[in-house]
Amino acid sequence: MQDPEITEDLIAAHGLSPDEYARILDIIGRDPTFTELGIFSAMWNEHCSYKSSKKWLRTLPTEGPQVICGPGENAGVVDIGDGQAVVFKMESHNHPSYIEPYQGAATGVGGILRDVFTMGARPIAAMNSLSFGEPSHPKTKQLVNGVVAGVGGYGNCFGVPTVGGEVRFDPAYNGNCLVNAFAAGLADADKIFYSAASGIGMPVVYLGAKTGRDGVGGATMASAEFDDSIEEKRPTVQVGDPFTEKRLMEATLELMGTGAVISIQDMGAAGLTCSAVEMGDKGGLGVKLNLNAVPQREENMTAYEMMLSESQERMLMVLKPELEAEARAVFEKWDLDFAIVGETIAEDRFIVEHDGKVMADLPLATLSGSAPEYDRPWVPTAAAEPLADAPEINPIDGLKALIGSPNYAGKAWVYEQYDSQVMGDTAQIPGAGAGLVRVHGTDKLLAFTSDVTPRYVKANPVMGGKQAVAEAYRNLTAVGATPLATTDNMNFGNPEKPEIMGQFVGAIQGIGEAVKALDMPIVSGNVSLYNETDGTGILPTPTIGAVGLITNPDHMITGQIQNEQVLLLVGETAGHLGQSALLAEAFDRADGDAPAVDLVTEKTNGDFIRQYFAFIGACTDLGDGGLALAAFELAEQAGIGVSLDVEDTATLFGEDQARYLIACSFDQAEALMVAAGRAGVTLTTVGKAGGTDVSFGQHSAPLDDLAAIYRNSFAQAVA
Repeated sequence: MQDPEITEDLIAAHGLSPDEYARILDIIGRDPTFTELGIFSAMWNEHCSYKSSKKWLRTLPTEGPQVICGPGENAGVVDIGDGQAVVFKMESHNHPSYIEPYQGAATGVGGILRDVFTMGARPIAAMNSLSFGEPSHPKTKQLVNGVVAGVGGYGNCFGVPTVGGEVRFDPAYNGNCLVNAFAAGLADADKIFYSAASGIGMPVVYLGAKTGRDGVGGATMASAEFDDSIEEKRPTVQVGDPFTEKRLMEATLELMGTGAVISIQDMGAAGLTCSAVEMGDKGGLGVKLNLNAVPQREENMTAYEMMLSESQERMLMVLKPELEAEARAVFEKWDLDFAIVGETIAEDRFIVEHDGKVMADLPLATLSGSAPEYDRPWVPTAAAEPLADAPEINPIDGLKALIGSPNYAGKAWVYEQYDSQVMGDTAQIPGAGAGLVRVHGTDKLLAFTSDVTPRYVKANPVMGGKQAVAEAYRNLTAVGATPLATTDNMNFGNPEKPEIMGQFVGAIQGIGEAVKALDMPIVSGNVSLYNETDGTGILPTPTIGAVGLITNPDHMITGQIQNEQVLLLVGETAGHLGQSALLAEAFDRADGDAPAVDLVTEKTNGDFIRQYFAFIGACTDLGDGGLALAAFELAEQAGIGVSLDVEDTATLFGEDQARYLIACSFDQAEALMVAAGRAGVTLTTVGKAGGTDVSFGQHSAPLDDLAAIYRNSFAQAVA
């Protein structure tokens, strides 16, 4: 097959600017081949090179005594004691999921699971953070149903529990949904596997499923805005097979136990290209590939297609040659392909041969390390105008506005499609602020949560970034877990627009301040830019995935409220209604500033909750919907009414930060009051549990009636 002529249109179709193409010519001193153009396109796109975000990502705190491996590998690694480590990461599969919802979401799950077991960890938990357009939009129901089915279809078949996540709706996502997938696994702290190749003349081995034409150019597509040609991009979406991935995981972990693995890299974005280049670059070596040895499931595949295919369930490893037979036997046992497709070389070259011809010959270190790095112009987001008027509303009507919205209604329709209890170690199923999974064979538990409030970030990126971390901190704390570390998924619009880049910079600043103050370093992450359609961008959505540790099961706070218990509010209430859920759902307003986040108070109040866990019967943090929604959710979960002493709108629905609602006996409440006084923590009595109604001051409604709204509204909106 004749390669196409390199034209300006072809260069642009590969996502390369004229300046970037000129840079390629300078590096190689000649015109690139078609395959080389594809390789540069893959390595230099936003998704793989982080060329618009590297400058700012470097400012994030990534270290701490608990961190074994921070950003730069397939996933982050954090010490959990007793020679064990938790390995975790979050990644986006936004563009593919909008084009083909089921496979886009499914392969997003598959990719993040591979990132975890590539490091030598067995996956034990998954989460997802999903953002869709308004329910009335003609595409939303199709997207929701396809994405949720894809997440469940892959995770359930693979056999990993989905223990948490979030789902939101906003018109800003009408043309560009977000699918952020998280996975965590367990490994021995001294048996982590890395991607840096070592040794000259070592075999480069292809493992797993065969290569096809699905996903060719997927990484480049993920770094482009959408327009009306969106349906033409369907072939760039990968196709997943969770049963093959399950076998790949078992074979990979078994192979790691033989001592044969020198280095390993998942074939994810940009497939064979990115995995081979990254392994060589990290090891300071060159790589030579023979594509005729690549297992293929389609006929007459070109070098370009094989190098850029994003077919799923594939790995690339550098193996010890003396253990080749043992390694091959492992993969043949699991009925997976095992093929030596190249070798490491001393020269700084990336050489790709096919049918006896050299299809690419590039300087490897330069290919990897010379991707453009942009200091994009940015403007800080203008300070939000203060909230002009704080509307009053009958508190029961306000609560109904929240729980009748798919944003705040119960999400059982979603998580009941996921297997949350496979592996038998799930201690808290989805529906609470954080999921809990037992560390098998120990007394330890790991807590997982995912958080961000995009409307806060749009109004005030710095404060919104802080709040995303602070809410993750509170969700972990509310179940009794000590926060350990975080992963981020930075979803934004077009970074070439200074106002969008300003949102990104502000969010990074806020996240950085928060993870430092709360001792939750960022150990892995993903950036997803150009989330726009026809020039309209999403809400800035820097999702924070966080992991916490409970060392003793007695320290868990997972109880439900009981009759006659006292309700106590930890933290100060000023009644901040700017950018609140109530404004959005009851009044269709998004004005005012985001609530202020005081990181010192967050730390103080969180430490108080964890220290006095024994006095707390039930606990939830206060976020969207404030005190009213938190109290209702505790009531609905237990099937017991609650009555709050207050009824004014600001106190009930304000979204002031650093707050928790706890339930306990009268004697425990007295003890907590004394302890709070000593610790300098604000603690007030706000009501009690009991009866069959939800009451706010003089206003009340039967809990059963409200619960019916809460349980049915989501399905009615999307089913």
